[in-house]
Amino acid sequence: MRHPLPKPPSWLPVDGYILALVGTVALAALLPARGPAATVADGASTTAVALLFFLYGARLSTREAMAGLRHWRLHLTVLACTFAVFPVLGLAVRGLVPYVLPPALYTGLLFLCLVPSTVQSSIAFTSLARGNVAAAICAGSFSSLVGIVVTPLLAGLVLHGSGGGFSAGSLVSIVCQLLLPFLAGQFLRRWIGPFLTRRKKALGYVDRGSILLVVYSAFSTGMVQGIWHQVSPLRLLCLLGVEAVLLAVMLTGTSYGSRRLGFGRADRIAITFAGSKKSLAAGLPMASVLFGAQAGLAVLPLMLFHQMQLMVCAVLARRWGADADADADADADTTATADADAEAGPEPRREGDHPAAVAGGGSYLPGPPTRSNDSPSTSGALTEASSSRTPDSSASVSARR
Repeated sequence: MRHPLPKPPSWLPVDGYILALVGTVALAALLPARGPAATVADGASTTAVALLFFLYGARLSTREAMAGLRHWRLHLTVLACTFAVFPVLGLAVRGLVPYVLPPALYTGLLFLCLVPSTVQSSIAFTSLARGNVAAAICAGSFSSLVGIVVTPLLAGLVLHGSGGGFSAGSLVSIVCQLLLPFLAGQFLRRWIGPFLTRRKKALGYVDRGSILLVVYSAFSTGMVQGIWHQVSPLRLLCLLGVEAVLLAVMLTGTSYGSRRLGFGRADRIAITFAGSKKSLAAGLPMASVLFGAQAGLAVLPLMLFHQMQLMVCAVLARRWGADADADADADADTTATADADAEAGPEPRREGDHPAAVAGGGSYLPGPPTRSNDSPSTSGALTEASSSRTPDSSASVSARR
């Protein structure tokens, strides 16, 4: 009997693209590109990066991005978390060098803190948690758009003393490989945008294939230069621990900070996911331009953080979505009960029931004669009872007198 293959638990999502990235790293470790093959791989990687950002520009709707400006407080909060709070935390980790993290891994961790936020995964998790999906779309788009300019500038400010290799030549490379293709895509979007929209699935393979090519080229260079001997398994575990603390701090800060700023539940969910995540798709091409031959170790922290944020945010999104569904079901039950009571109306009056008894839900028992301070309803009832006596009873009373 054929047994089905075991599946990972639902709370532990295994991204197929991450598996492809790991396989690409393994291929680069076993069969790195050398000599002329390395030159071809570098040229193909440069072309792939330019094509990738051209497609980004061609598919990003400027009109939709501008329409989202009405949520400017939310977008400013996400941008502040992405490009201000994250870099400050990255600079604070410098105290762990070289005791916990080697300089090469710290450079990659600091670069991770400068990368823009994600788009696709933030939208997916916000939708799963019943948050403001439209705000997540706009926030991710704004972050990617701003990151094309802000990430290289921040890298020039904070990486110059961390082995990042940032210089005027790197800035020119950023402009030529990233900014100019992006602007060209924006300019040509009017003519090629519908064509690209109809072929979104095929272009997704082009995007991912381009990034895999960048990863192969970067890690092949690292293998040839022997930079992997600088990192031990213990150092990698320390890196994972530091990144786990970094993610926990950002998730907690965005959640409670957005609450203190007065945002509603749906907006808080969008801020939490968009403000605490980093884009692997945008970070890898930038790293290949900024770090060159040292890009292998520089992108390792980003790759590990990307998978970690997917796993943790998937658990949070499912939990928050279940809570939202439970609250919605409770509200629906309460509304249905109230509607049923309103449709039923008051209990019909039976013959012989006293009005006060019907209203109070009990039975009416006649009491003593009314006094002047008795309630009008009781006095009226006794008066009506007195006037309803039969003539025979009145006549018998007169005869006895």
